[in-house]
Amino acid sequence: MVIDCHCHAGRGPDLSGPWDTAPLGAYARRARAAGIGHTVLLPVFHSDYAVANAQVGRIVAARPDRYSGFAMVHAGRDAGRIHPLLAEATGRWGLRGIKVHRHDARISREVCEAARSFGLPVLYDVMGEVATVELFATAYPDVDFVIPHLGSFADDWEAQLALVDHLVRHPNVYADTSGVRRFDMLERALERAGPGKLLFGSDGPWLHPGVELAKVRALGLAPADERKITGGNLLRLLGTTFHAAGSRHALRHRPVPLGPGDPRPGPRGGRGGAGAFPGMAGASTTA
Repeated sequence: MVIDCHCHAGRGPDLSGPWDTAPLGAYARRARAAGIGHTVLLPVFHSDYAVANAQVGRIVAARPDRYSGFAMVHAGRDAGRIHPLLAEATGRWGLRGIKVHRHDARISREVCEAARSFGLPVLYDVMGEVATVELFATAYPDVDFVIPHLGSFADDWEAQLALVDHLVRHPNVYADTSGVRRFDMLERALERAGPGKLLFGSDGPWLHPGVELAKVRALGLAPADERKITGGNLLRLLGTTFHAAGSRHALRHRPVPLGPGDPRPGPRGGRGGAGAFPGMAGASTTA
């Protein structure tokens, strides 16, 4: 099953640009036509991420066979309440990762420590500030970080080239493929870091999921390697297993730790937020 690790959903209070609103109607049709069976939803920019996380949570609760979600936090504005925000996002809404954006604020120790506590991966858009990856990747080696757009949606080839080095050197650093316009950069990342360090993402609904998936397919990988990028790596980070029964498929999961005092996450490969894809144990999706 192909899984899109990066798609936005919800509606923010502002009207500053298309990034404030992310309807899923056209995305769902395009994803289905492209053969994408499951999608991880991320909130849009918002003045209150508790509200934005609830929006995503309700979508996931309505279609757990089709969608999963990550919670978003503002490292600056939400300082001092990151843990309770994530407790609600994971406990009430079943969200299974953390999204942080440099546009809001730089990632903080509080965010990283909460990720460690809850056993969640962090998808952090560094907006080209790739050098900071060295800081949080080494300070929190037991937290998995996914850097979208290979480090820069702005087509900063120097930042993307620098991120490839971090992918090679840090076992807890990954990148998603969304919005990478220079195909040679994807090939460079694949050659140096290998298929185990890349995740397919579309940055939908604003980018076409079929177009973004075509870039991964154009890499000409062996089927096993392509499956890593189009879902396997994400499942591994989330501690989720892929179960096939005939022509139907389901994702099986374990509960997310609630925080300090709860059982610690397991070893890498089943560590990062056991409990991904709420409701999937008894549901199924078509590959």
